[in-house]
Amino acid sequence: MILKRTALLFTAVVAAASLMVSCGPDENGNNGDDTTKIDSNANINVKVRGKIFSIPSPIQTAVLIKKTGVPFDKTILNPSDNSTNYSTKYQMALNLGVYGCDLGYLTMYEQNGDAMQYFIATQKLAEMLDVSDAFDKSLISRFQANIGKKDSMLALVSSAYRASDQFLQNNDRNDISALIIAGGWIEALHFACQTAKGNQDIINRIAEQKTTLTSLVGLMETYAGQEEYAELISQLKSLQADYEGIEYKYVYEKPETDEGKKTTTITSRTEVKITPEQLKAITDKIANLRQLVVG
Repeated sequence: MILKRTALLFTAVVAAASLMVSCGPDENGNNGDDTTKIDSNANINVKVRGKIFSIPSPIQTAVLIKKTGVPFDKTILNPSDNSTNYSTKYQMALNLGVYGCDLGYLTMYEQNGDAMQYFIATQKLAEMLDVSDAFDKSLISRFQANIGKKDSMLALVSSAYRASDQFLQNNDRNDISALIIAGGWIEALHFACQTAKGNQDIINRIAEQKTTLTSLVGLMETYAGQEEYAELISQLKSLQADYEGIEYKYVYEKPETDEGKKTTTITSRTEVKITPEQLKAITDKIANLRQLVVG
C-alpha cells in the first residue's frame, strides 16, 4: 500500500523500501507461507527532479524499540478509525506513511487483530489515492491466512508496498511518494520520542536523525510552490533548528579483516551528544508536527 520506500512501514514496513523480501506461495506447496528477509539498515533512496534523497527506513527505529525491551503501547499509534478523516490527497498520502509505520509496529509486537484493522485502513487510503492496483485480489485473504506469522505478514505488506512504489514511479507521482516517506519518518521519530525515557539507545537514534532531517527538508522543498506543503516545511525547518546544537564525534577504530572469508568490516562509528533540554525540545516539536499530520 504504500511504498516500498516507505516500507517503512513495516517496521515496518516502513520497510518495504528497506526490506529485502521474498514473497509468495511456497512453490513446493509445503505450507503456503509468505516469507521475508529484512535488511533493517537499508536506506530509502528517492529521486525527484534529478536529485537523490536518502532516508533510513523507519523499520530501523521499530526494530530498535522492540529490541531494547520497550513494552507494546497502542496509545502511540494513530487510531485506524481516523483514516476516514482524511479528504485530500496530501492528507491521505502523509497518513498512508503513518499507518504503514503503525502497521509495522503492530506486526513487530505480534498484535495480529489490530494489524488487520490497520492493513484495511491503509488499503482504503491507497484506493482513494488511486494506487489500488498495488493490491492483488488475493492479498487480503493471504494476510488473513498468515495472521500470527510475523515474517509472513511483513512480507505481504512489503509486497504491497513495492507494487505501490512501482505504480507511483511509473505514473510520475513522486509527490505522493515523498509525502508517504515524510509521514512514515515523522511517525517513526514520534515512536522514538515516546519510548526514549531512560533508554540511551533510543535517545541516540533520535539524535542521529539530523542528516536524515536535512534530506527530508530538501525533498519537501521540491514542492514548496504548493500551498499545502508550507506549514509542513516550516515545522520541519523549526525541528531542524533544534538539531543544530547536537554534537557529533567520529571515532576511528581499526577495521576487522577476516582473511578466510576475504572480508573487511568497518568498525569506526559516530558518537552523538544530546542534552536533556535538546531531547525535550525535539520531543515537543515532533509532537506538534505529528499532530499537524494526523489531525
